Amino acid sequence: MIQHPAIMSLLLSSFLITAMSLYASWYGVRIMLHWDISSGSELQLSLERRTYLISTILAYTLFFQILSFFLLIYTTDSIHSLFTGAMCAAGSLGANGYGYPLLILKLANTLFAGVWLTFNHLDSKGYDYPLVRRKYGLLLVLTVLLLVETLLQYRYFINLKADLITSCCGSLFSPEKRGIAGEIAAFPAKPAMIFFACAFAAQLASGAFSLLRNRGWYLVAATTAAFFLTATVALISFISLYFYELPTHHCPFCILQKEYGYIGYILYGCLIGGFITGVAGGAAENFKGVKSLAGIIPQFQRRATLASMGFNCGFTLIILARILTTSFRL
Repeated sequence: MIQHPAIMSLLLSSFLITAMSLYASWYGVRIMLHWDISSGSELQLSLERRTYLISTILAYTLFFQILSFFLLIYTTDSIHSLFTGAMCAAGSLGANGYGYPLLILKLANTLFAGVWLTFNHLDSKGYDYPLVRRKYGLLLVLTVLLLVETLLQYRYFINLKADLITSCCGSLFSPEKRGIAGEIAAFPAKPAMIFFACAFAAQLASGAFSLLRNRGWYLVAATTAAFFLTATVALISFISLYFYELPTHHCPFCILQKEYGYIGYILYGCLIGGFITGVAGGAAENFKGVKSLAGIIPQFQRRATLASMGFNCGFTLIILARILTTSFRL
């Protein structure tokens, strides 16, 4: 099983991402301990050259970390035919006890990596690298999480057996199923629609307010996170039903397949992009007092908020178009 090309690619990419993060963290500790921008010492000059190199490497590394999330769900979907009872990635992930914890951690690390990249972008814009200690402190946390992810991913794939009998998505995401997935699937569709619409309106309203008044960026971050969670629940509760045109099929993974035009990748990409940019704009509020970033932060926040609103509008418009064009009705 582990010799499957997609699995080998995923394991190799995960190992390389973790290795580069460990390398960067090693020098990050030295930078955190000895950084002094006012010093002209040989050590400081060496650290400045090193942080430029490390930041460039990490920018590419963590970008691939974001892409690897989609590679994981693609891989688990592509191998579902190897398991008896599996219909999509839901069955593959449920083939052992490591699958769903891996998916959750992978998603968390993807969001974390995206926010770190925005911090790194801001730091590179300041002439004195004002966020250097903060970003390397965050990198240490992210590196630990990436290491856990790599180990968890290895344990997941090494314990996959082709003769396993696993559950199909219909039973995993069933209103009768005990657990979080079953409770979300059992959530009434109409209240879920109302919550989703309110969360979307709140995100747009907070974004518009901040763009017009140049304040309230924390609210943008909060409403963006709320929309992300609400949209995730809505995907299982009612959105998936319109794509499958079945009142009992709540699986959030089948929409990744060819039969549905791989639309799931676009939907999940919009959600992840909207979360990263919206939260990053709010987080940047913490650095408005930094002198070298005073003229940069407001412009960054406006662009990040517009991007977040654009991603979330894209997600919602795809859903709305499907609801209006299908003959299926709840």
